Amino acid sequence: MQTGYYAATAGMVAEFNRIDTIASNLANANTAGFKQDQLITGDFVRLFKEKQNILPIPNQTEEGAQYFNRSLSRVPQITDAYTDFSLGSMQKTENTFDLALSKEGQFFAVKTPQGIRLTRDGTFTTNDAGKLVTKQGYEVLPADYAQSKTTISFNPQDSVITIDKNGQISTNVPGSTQMVANKKLMILEPQNIRMLKKEGENLYIPESADPLKPLNESGSLMQGFTEKSNVNAVNQMISLVEANRLVGMYQKAMDTQMNDMNKDAIEKLAVTRR
Repeated sequence: MQTGYYAATAGMVAEFNRIDTIASNLANANTAGFKQDQLITGDFVRLFKEKQNILPIPNQTEEGAQYFNRSLSRVPQITDAYTDFSLGSMQKTENTFDLALSKEGQFFAVKTPQGIRLTRDGTFTTNDAGKLVTKQGYEVLPADYAQSKTTISFNPQDSVITIDKNGQISTNVPGSTQMVANKKLMILEPQNIRMLKKEGENLYIPESADPLKPLNESGSLMQGFTEKSNVNAVNQMISLVEANRLVGMYQKAMDTQMNDMNKDAIEKLAVTRR
């Protein structure tokens, strides 16, 4: 068994996964509210130490030793993946329905055919029925949605629309500058942010056990702003170049194992002496 070949192969697979993640981050560098993904590279030794206590056979026995391949113990592999939820920069647009959350870990709630989803992308608009929706057409939910089952809508006469830092919407009385309260946006702060799962379209699936209780005072909403992606394109490009170089290095190692070493084995070690 040429353990060096398998070690190089595993390293190359790990770099392919890194490249896929970097490509996704770069593709969303200009997506409002996007949060970049990160990978953690480890080795077999780390995984073994974490799981050795639950092996079916005690690891100090001869039978248990089969689980610990010392030749491949330092093979690099992806051991964990996570989403970086740090804030992106705020860009002023002055558009009425461009909304941003200035605190990390808070989300807007939207209604999709698959259920309630969370998003940091606050570039909203209104549809033909006057309802507040996302760019994909999903309805933005109010704080009282669980009780009222109604969403946020506006009349053509609502010429002035303001939203305060806690998500309270106010509209003007037709023909005057007097403001009256409308719905309040549902702003959520999941209990365990790492349990959120990306679904696509800049949406997150909340944990089923999370009660998703709306915040009474989020204190973070900024009207007329959008949160830009937290992807640093320069850093991602540097990581991409590094990953590509490592792939090339692993490829050379694999070629050496399969070609040069095999050739030497055939020409030198397999010579029959009389």
